[in-house]
Amino acid sequence: MRKLISGAICAGVLVVGGMLLSGCKPKKHVAVQMTEEPSTGLSSVVHVADPKTSTQLIGGFHALEHNSWRWTMGQFSVTLRAPAGAAQNGAKLTLKFSAPDPLIARLKSVTLSAKVNGVALPPETFTKTGDHEYSKEVPASAFTSDAVTVEFALAKFLPAGSVDRRELGVVATSVGFEAK
Repeated sequence: MRKLISGAICAGVLVVGGMLLSGCKPKKHVAVQMTEEPSTGLSSVVHVADPKTSTQLIGGFHALEHNSWRWTMGQFSVTLRAPAGAAQNGAKLTLKFSAPDPLIARLKSVTLSAKVNGVALPPETFTKTGDHEYSKEVPASAFTSDAVTVEFALAKFLPAGSVDRRELGVVATSVGFEAK
């Protein structure tokens, strides 16, 4: 019986001592709440220098240069995530690129066209050097799944060996969809 009483006294002293050390404050309970993280899959916009989305550049892009842009070939393609509501409302496709002076000096113009999941978009011709945007409305019928393939084609480009050992199209910086 004496052991039981002295054990209870020791336990009581430990509890009171612990309370004194903690300042008699009640313990704060941290509530852990599950949240849904954004999808780590495809992105609706690809910056060609972003290593997180570079796997979405599926063909016709050369290696990253100056940590910011890539030359394309005459034909190049990318896979993008369809923006919310695109299957009902369509979306806008925008390719941001540059047409360097040597390209325009030799070709005089660059005509760019695109297909989104096989749906052809109107071509556009660029005749000046510098930064440009190819921006076109994409009909809802092109968005049949969350993963969307966009294929670009240039009517003219610099063949390999003419200026560089590579085939050169335009200097791309980003491509993506904007929800309507």
